[in-house]
Amino acid sequence: MFISTKEIQLLYADTDMMGVIYHANYLKWFELGRTQLIEDIGYSYLEMEESGYYAPVYDVNCTYKKAIRYGERAFVNTWVELNDGLKTVYGYSIVNGNNEVCAEGTTTHIVVKKDNFRPVQFKKAFPEWFQKYEEIKK
Repeated sequence: MFISTKEIQLLYADTDMMGVIYHANYLKWFELGRTQLIEDIGYSYLEMEESGYYAPVYDVNCTYKKAIRYGERAFVNTWVELNDGLKTVYGYSIVNGNNEVCAEGTTTHIVVKKDNFRPVQFKKAFPEWFQKYEEIKK
C-alpha cells in the first residue's frame, strides 16, 4: 500500500470562534491529499480534464477525533482504499505534528464524461492509471 503525505499550511483565517481549525477545511485538505497522491504516482487531474473527463465526488465521510489549532503542524496522509473500476475510494488521515490522528475519512469518486456527465468505467477510460491504483491500493 502506498501512502502519500503532504504538509498542510494552517492559516489563521482557517480557525473558528473557538480557536480551532474550522471543520469544513478538512474537506479541502482531503482534496489537497488526493491531488498530491495523484501527482506522486505520475498522473494529473488536469490532464484527465483536458482529455474530456471529470472525477467528481460522489460521497464524503469525515470523523473528527482531535482539534487542530492555529500554530500547530498538520499533515494529510492519503491512499487508495478501493478501486473497483467504476468508483475509487480514497482514504485520508489528518495528523498533527505529534502524529496523532485528528480526523480520518474517505471520498468516493466516479469518472464522468465532461460533455454529458455520464459515468464511464475508470479502467476503460484510463487503463494505466487504473492499473497503478490496483498496485498501490490498500
